[in-house]
Amino acid sequence: MGSPEVYSLPLGDLESFLDRKRYSAFAMSQLQLPSFLGEVLSKANDFVPSAAGSILMDRPVERGETPSDTALYFIATFGGSSSGLLGKSVRADRGVVGHVYRTGEPYVMADPKNDPNFYSKFDEDHEFETKSVVAVPVRIERTVCGVLELLNRSDGKPYTERNMQMLEIFARYTSISIENLLDAQRANEMARRDDLTGLYNDRFFHHRLSEDLIRADVTRSTVALLFLDIDNFKTVNDTHGHLAGSQVLKEFAYLLSTVVTDEKSTLARYGGDEFVVILPDHDLEMACEVATSIQKALDKTRFLQGSFSWADGPVYWRQPLTSSIGVAVYPHHLPRQGTTDMKKNLLLRAADLAMYRGKEDGKNQIRIAD
Repeated sequence: MGSPEVYSLPLGDLESFLDRKRYSAFAMSQLQLPSFLGEVLSKANDFVPSAAGSILMDRPVERGETPSDTALYFIATFGGSSSGLLGKSVRADRGVVGHVYRTGEPYVMADPKNDPNFYSKFDEDHEFETKSVVAVPVRIERTVCGVLELLNRSDGKPYTERNMQMLEIFARYTSISIENLLDAQRANEMARRDDLTGLYNDRFFHHRLSEDLIRADVTRSTVALLFLDIDNFKTVNDTHGHLAGSQVLKEFAYLLSTVVTDEKSTLARYGGDEFVVILPDHDLEMACEVATSIQKALDKTRFLQGSFSWADGPVYWRQPLTSSIGVAVYPHHLPRQGTTDMKKNLLLRAADLAMYRGKEDGKNQIRIAD
């Protein structure tokens, strides 16, 4: 008998199931999750031939305080019309999968009619007859996050303890592989981030700006760039020390993230006390509005208000913190001709020079590129 057709949610739809924390470092590996999930079910079926099977997982952001508040989603399936189940959910307080999810223990159901964990309405809703089930928990480290199940052995016999043990091996394989994927994602994200502020670093900024410029050429749209420098930042370091200065940079980065909230935007620390903001689909007027909003927020904010302390007590910075901001927009300030790298460098230079003109004009200024 050939292997059944196995279905899995596409990677984009699977990402919400991977919003989990990891606290230990496994070896990193690249993983094509949809095909991997399909392979797990296919191999499990090879060892324990069954009419149907599935992998269900919770979404961390939707996890409720009680099982009735938590949903388990079908993320991979095989058998019959099971592809129609992908993305659908069952409550975690119902059925065999709910029992396994709640208890964290494997389970074999040999006689549905007399089993207290059998949820008959699911069969009724999906025109399926459950004769036997074997289900095991899937864990991320010690936390149960899903269930791997097989239904109706192909030979008509009930599942055995041996079948359950075999399925547990596949569940552990699934857990370890997802853990490795999470580690890879975390390492990749850390490589993009500035260690101090948590914003993107300059390396990722250059990558993202190139991507946005290419997109702007394809869609004939615009990309605005803000170049920001904190005015008189050296005074903070000279007065209270570099550790206090680092705290100011953290607070400045946080303020930027509260003002610039467009999902398509990119905020990065360019170096020292310099920051950059990429604003796709922003023309010159819109970009200047964002820059003005940043300066207004700075005017209302006081930094180092007891958030940092030395041995002799907390540090307070009494003066307002300001920023000089340069604004450049593609293709307003440079033509569409040329390579992406050339356009990226010219746009960055235009915004940088505009920022320095703001410094020369008395600081706390917004200046538009020539």
